[in-house]
Order: sequence, then structure tokens, then C-alpha cells
Amino acid sequence: MIATDSLPQTVLRAARDLLRPEMLWHALWPPLLALALWSGVAYFAWLPAAAWIVTLLPEWSWLNWLGNWPAHIAVLLIFAPLVYFTALLLMAVFALPRMMAIVAARDYPEVSRQGSFSAAVWGSLANTLAAGAIFIAGWLVTLPLLLIPGAVLVLPLLWATWLNQRAFRFDALAEHALPAERTELIRREKGRLYLAGLLCALLAHVPLLNLFSLAFAALLFVHLCLASLRRLRSERGITL
Repeated sequence: MIATDSLPQTVLRAARDLLRPEMLWHALWPPLLALALWSGVAYFAWLPAAAWIVTLLPEWSWLNWLGNWPAHIAVLLIFAPLVYFTALLLMAVFALPRMMAIVAARDYPEVSRQGSFSAAVWGSLANTLAAGAIFIAGWLVTLPLLLIPGAVLVLPLLWATWLNQRAFRFDALAEHALPAERTELIRREKGRLYLAGLLCALLAHVPLLNLFSLAFAALLFVHLCLASLRRLRSERGITL
């Protein structure tokens, strides 16, 4: 029976792969493109959006000294998840398949591909769009909770954690696992998947490291999921 790799071991493998030259392009272009796209939108929409939000804010005299800063912060809190989701979508649908091919060929050659590449691509797109819709809608609905002291430190992490594990767990397994295997692995590895999602959410809030956080998340989930799939098939006596 194949031993269970600890999460720290899996983290080290993902970090090792992230430092490989062939991974750097795949790591950087999705967040940079997402940032450029939404920066262009913000250039035209930021001031009108801030002015509109000012009309919605309650008249609290004790906040007058802040001027329009609360509105600008609100706009930032709206744009930030849009940038994050766009980068994740680009990473999941376009960059991750190539990254996974490199990792799978080197570290998991014995894990056969039981899924379809085309089904994985379209399934990844549908899964990521559905997860993103829930993420953005939930984030906007819960924005007022940020007025609670300390919520700004917790709420973004919780939403990013959920989105990371929901999107990348599918992408990491889509080409290799059968639907029944994928369902079983998600059930068995639920705790570790959420921990991995939380770690990547924390990295996304660290300046400079946040440029690499989604690529690291992709690699981390590939290692975590393919190792778990290898172990599941070994336990069932399936020829890998």
C-alpha cells in the first residue's frame, strides 16, 4: 500500500515545481493578464462607481473626516475578487492543463488517464464559472459584514479558501479520475483540500507572493489529488 504523503511534503513538492523555469511563464501570465484587464476597466469605471457608492452610504457625521475614502475602499473590495477570479479562471482553464501534464509525466507516470481531455476542458470551464458566480455573489452579499471589527481579516480568506478548493480539486482530477473516483477522493480528502485552499488564500494576501499564489495552488492541488488517486487505486488493487 502506498503511504499517505503529509500536507507539508506536498507543499514542498509544489514549491519545488513552482521554481522550475518551465513553470514560471504559466505562473505569471494569468494574474498579470487579469490585473491588466481589470485595471483597464477600473481606469474608466472607478470614479463613477465611487460616486455611486457615496450616494448609498449612510449619513454618519462621525465619518465625515474620511471624505470619500470609504467609497474608494468599497470599490477596491469589489474589484479585488473580480481580479482574483479572472486570474483563477485563466489559470484553471488554460495554464493548469500544461502544468499538470509536466507534473504528471514526471511524478505520476503510473497513474493512467481515465478521463477525456476535451471533457476536462469544458468541465473545468463550467465548474470554474459556477464556482466563480457563487464566489462573487457571496462576496458582494457579505460585504456589509466587513463593518464588523476583524471581519476584513477573516471573510476574504474564507471565500478564497472555498473558491480554491472548489475550482482546483476538479481541475487536478478531471483528466485522470473517473467521476466515481473523483467523488470518493473529494469526500476522503475534504479536510486536506480545505487546508490547501486556506494556505493558498493566505499566500494571495502577501505582496509579491500573491503573483505566484494561484500557480502554487494549481501545483499543490495536482500533487495532492494525483497522489490521493494513486493511493486509492492501489488500495482497490487497480492496475495503475
